Amino acid sequence: MSNTNPSRRTFLSASAGAATQLGLGLTAFTTVRAQTPVDQLRILCSGPAGSIPDIVARRVAEQLAGSYPRGAIVDNRPGAAGQIAVNALKSGPADGSTVLLAQGAVATVYPYLYDKLAYDPVADLQPVSLAAEMTLGLAVGPAVPDSVTHVRDLADWMRRNPKLANVGSPGTGTLPHLLEVMLFQQAGVPWQHVVYPGGPPAMVDLLGGQIAALVLPEGLLRQHHATGRLRVLATSAAQRSTYMPAVASLAEQGYPNLVVREWFAFFMAARVTGGAIDTLSQTVRQAIARPELGAAFAESGMVAASSTPSALITRIATEQRYWEPVIRAAGVRSES
Repeated sequence: MSNTNPSRRTFLSASAGAATQLGLGLTAFTTVRAQTPVDQLRILCSGPAGSIPDIVARRVAEQLAGSYPRGAIVDNRPGAAGQIAVNALKSGPADGSTVLLAQGAVATVYPYLYDKLAYDPVADLQPVSLAAEMTLGLAVGPAVPDSVTHVRDLADWMRRNPKLANVGSPGTGTLPHLLEVMLFQQAGVPWQHVVYPGGPPAMVDLLGGQIAALVLPEGLLRQHHATGRLRVLATSAAQRSTYMPAVASLAEQGYPNLVVREWFAFFMAARVTGGAIDTLSQTVRQAIARPELGAAFAESGMVAASSTPSALITRIATEQRYWEPVIRAAGVRSES
């Protein structure tokens, strides 16, 4: 990664300092109040209809409906690694009526992965609250013998069958892809990365035996795991998954530093006043705390999670420090 990019220098400098000095456009949200009541909340979503981000956005919108006279609506702006949605946020009104729901990677991974971003996460985004988290799962399909039941078995099989060691992902630079890179580098096994335009087509090829393995959110894998159409060999959280407790984590299987969770959060534009951020953060946290939302998320293998803006800033700073050297060592790059 080039060290000449001003945005990335800002990220590294901010991460090394106190979390509250990160920037991210956050103003004194604890002391300033929004001036104009919001009639309707528009949630810009970085994923297409039916995607995991879309599910998160719509479930939260349902719970937020009673907080606004005209409710909360979801506006899908997918594509370009979240850049389309972020640009829509930047150009939107600064009255607190527009918020972005996106994967955390827009602030933690993409600044180091992409040579050119249409936004500066530090200058353009203000964290509001977490929304949901999910664990990833490593699965194998019918191309891999039934005798492969653990990660070490898969590594041994891949060494013996390098021409068959095709591993899919829902896109270059996605968290599933980065987890695959880290895992197979540490295991020291040959593999070929097969890129798909999302999880569904990758799943089709895994079930059809066209690829050997695949990393996806566990919520997309558990039904096929339960029916035996595929086998989940490991999950990526620090502890075993609530949804698949019989499957050992990567940490349990000898990879203690491979603890990765996909998460989604709300962001506002830099031009929005701190009072509006504080107000929305409180409203979102109240909505996410409702049991019915947690139950809805569980159907998709997610866990409801919320945070204050300052806690989210701290998390972003921590994950920046984690992902920057990982991406550099892996040599994963994207031009657009």
